[in-house]
Amino acid sequence: MRFVPAFVAGALFGLGLLVSGMTDPANVTAFLNVGGAWDPSLAFVMVGAIGVFAAVYRVIAPRRRSLRGGPLHLPTATHVDGALLGGAAVFGIGWGLAGYCPGPAIVSAASGAAPALVFVVAMIAGMAIAGPRRG
Repeated sequence: MRFVPAFVAGALFGLGLLVSGMTDPANVTAFLNVGGAWDPSLAFVMVGAIGVFAAVYRVIAPRRRSLRGGPLHLPTATHVDGALLGGAAVFGIGWGLAGYCPGPAIVSAASGAAPALVFVVAMIAGMAIAGPRRG
C-alpha cells in the first residue's frame, strides 16, 4: 500500500509524456534540430513542467518532513563541476542521437518498442558501470 502514491505519480508522469509526444523520438529530434526544421512544441511541454515544479517546490522546500512523515531530502549542491558538465553533455548527446531521455524511454519500452528497449538496457548498463556518485 505504501507504493500506491509513487505508482500513481509515475503513471501520471508517463501519461503526460505520452500525451505531450515526448515518447516519439521524431518529435524530440525535430525539437533539437534548431538549424533545420525546428519544432518548438516540446519547449511548451518543458516550460509547463518547470512551472508546475516551481510552484510545488515553493510549497515543499520549507517542509522538514514528507507528507508521510519521513525525512525530506532536497538537493543541497550549488556548485557546477566537471562531472556535472560532463554528465549533461553525455545526456544531451544521447538524447540527440537516440531521441530518448530516461523517462520517455521507459514509457516507450513498456510498449515493447525495440529501440526503446535497447536504450533502456544500455542506460541501465551505463548506470551500473558508473555506480553511485559520491559527494
